[in-house]
Amino acid sequence: QVHLVESGGGLVQPGGSLRLSCIASGSISGIASMSWYRQAPGKQREEVASITSIGITNYANSVKGRCTISRDNDKRTSYLQLNSLEPEDTAVYYCLMVVRPRIGTPYRDFWGLGTQVTVSS
Repeated sequence: QVHLVESGGGLVQPGGSLRLSCIASGSISGIASMSWYRQAPGKQREEVASITSIGITNYANSVKGRCTISRDNDKRTSYLQLNSLEPEDTAVYYCLMVVRPRIGTPYRDFWGLGTQVTVSS
């Protein structure tokens, strides 16, 4: 079993910052890419940022310049630093990791349950 748990969400004023974390636990022999998605009420889930196993990052245009994704492989953790937050950033933020549970098994997608980010004055 592989479990992902996000944390760091909350209520923040416009212009504020948050740092989200996602920790993976369980039977893990390797983690390929790590990504963050978000889903606002009434909207489809969209990818916010991703980072490959060698540190190549990619960002959605809507957050480029305001967002930094990073990873700590030893801690099996992904981080998402969000700056200059806007009300439009309000959403549930989900972590996705592509994980190989055991050597010899295929890599699979695992999702966390999400953490709420609300940007409001």
